[in-house]
Amino acid sequence: MTPRFVAALGLAALACAASAQAQPDPNKVLRTAFLIAETGFDPQAAGDAYSNYVNRVIFDPLYTYEYLTRPYKLAPNTAAALPDISADGLTWTIRVKPGIYFGDDPAFKGQRRELTAQDYVYSIKRILDPKMRSNALNVVEGRFAGADAVVAKARESGRFDYDAPMEGLQALDRTTIRFKLNFPDYELLANLATTNFAAVAREVIETYGDASGWAMANPVGTGPYRLKDWRRGQRIVLEANPAFREVRYPEAKDPADRARTAKLHGRRLPLIGRIEISIIEESNPRLLAFQNGSLDFVAVPIDLVPNVIDSGNSLKPEYAKRGVTHYREVQPAISYLYFNMEDPVVGGYTPEKIALRRAVAMTYEVDDEIRVLRQGQAMPATQIVPPGMSGHDPTLDVRARYDIPAARALLDKFGYKDRDGDGVRELPDGKPLTLMLASTPATQDRQADELWRRGLAAAGLRVDFVKQKWPDLLKMGRLGQLQAWRLGNINTTPEGFVFHGLLYSKHAGFSNLARFSLPDYDRLYEKARAMPDSPERTRELRRMSELVAAYSPWVLTAFRIENVIAQPWLIGYKYNPTFQYPFPYLDVDTQRRGAAK
Repeated sequence: MTPRFVAALGLAALACAASAQAQPDPNKVLRTAFLIAETGFDPQAAGDAYSNYVNRVIFDPLYTYEYLTRPYKLAPNTAAALPDISADGLTWTIRVKPGIYFGDDPAFKGQRRELTAQDYVYSIKRILDPKMRSNALNVVEGRFAGADAVVAKARESGRFDYDAPMEGLQALDRTTIRFKLNFPDYELLANLATTNFAAVAREVIETYGDASGWAMANPVGTGPYRLKDWRRGQRIVLEANPAFREVRYPEAKDPADRARTAKLHGRRLPLIGRIEISIIEESNPRLLAFQNGSLDFVAVPIDLVPNVIDSGNSLKPEYAKRGVTHYREVQPAISYLYFNMEDPVVGGYTPEKIALRRAVAMTYEVDDEIRVLRQGQAMPATQIVPPGMSGHDPTLDVRARYDIPAARALLDKFGYKDRDGDGVRELPDGKPLTLMLASTPATQDRQADELWRRGLAAAGLRVDFVKQKWPDLLKMGRLGQLQAWRLGNINTTPEGFVFHGLLYSKHAGFSNLARFSLPDYDRLYEKARAMPDSPERTRELRRMSELVAAYSPWVLTAFRIENVIAQPWLIGYKYNPTFQYPFPYLDVDTQRRGAAK
């Protein structure tokens, strides 16, 4: 054997060893918990945050926000660079990095499947497909040239033609995407960083999709993890994707980040081989699991905040002594109760229906919710867009104020009176009036039910509660089967305009669960979506918030503050509302974890 051949063998062995070393340790496990059950793992179909926390690490959007950088900075993910955008903002050209592959799956018939531009085009078309009823429809509808005609034909025929030419959505070749827009869309770049815009393979959807085109149980992506095991509503297990491309841990620019992540810089992602997510809906078991070391990080349950955090919003000594780290931030989220505007009791746009919704809003004491339910970890929601996001107006406050006498007077004025002396009001026509509010069986929702019951009873209104698990309520809400539901929405980008889409009439039955339909609001929405973030657009958003206050399809409640605690052996965590479960960037010091038990 020649020395040259020996040297070559040596280099090959070193390369193999380096490759093996780069793979995450399959025996290294990170454990966390969700407080709400997932619905499934299809990035265009999933409409809940918890499913999308998982989708985020299985599937790849074109862009992402840099994990450590503040203020948040958009960066290419599978795209080779930021888009080339024409001077008029209507034509976008994006190139996909070659050499990125989907995980192995029988749908590919034994072939290695490369990610292409067509995968992104197909995935966006799935959002447009009426049969999909995608929750992301609000960020694509009306935007792409030629799409409306294809969608209209699909509504007539019952079948979306994915091969029909569409001027606004094209794959020019294997790596080049071309968008042609109907108007300059200043939110599109941020939306391209969300899970809904991640790429799926058509072969996978056609192999596993159900009658709606959803493939919730067979996720196959190009991301750092893949689904290993799933027990619905109980446990989700992810394992590192061996086909994942080479991505390295970023260099920290902030001194505090540099100290926290010094040992991680330059290492190949993901760092951990296995992620175990437990669904623990009740607060006490969830916090107990963290206390006994079974969870590596967790959002502090709202009702147990006083157990963890003192009156100054700092960790209590028993946690600080253990080396637990605490993160506290305002979420890019809004909490509210919506009314079904098509419901015969609370829906409609006539004065007496508006009066009923306004009166209900005035019976709810948001300050009690913040003090009792949220333990001070929130602030009153003054408008649709949360603080710290584009479009938030710090001078605007359109919330309904708690005022029982005013609520009673308003109900009296519009004919909602107690005609039989039983202390409960009837409808203006004398028929019984019972409000039906939906909520989950969780402890916090039961406590919220009592706040609503107390305020409504003070105004002479009877209320019953529809109790179902969250995924079931979401299905009922989309079908218009709920009269009213208290819930929240969270965004994964710093852009706030998306919250206004929750009340755009064309999104009714999707993200617009209230089924609100007001031409004046729609006109303002369509005008504002074609404007850049500016004082002029903020004025339009202000007018939209004022219309919402006038017609009351929502009762605004709170802007939430989140507290996250992490064990001392968790390495690399930084609170990031655009990436709340940043599994690929996390590592565990197993020796320190073992010593703590």
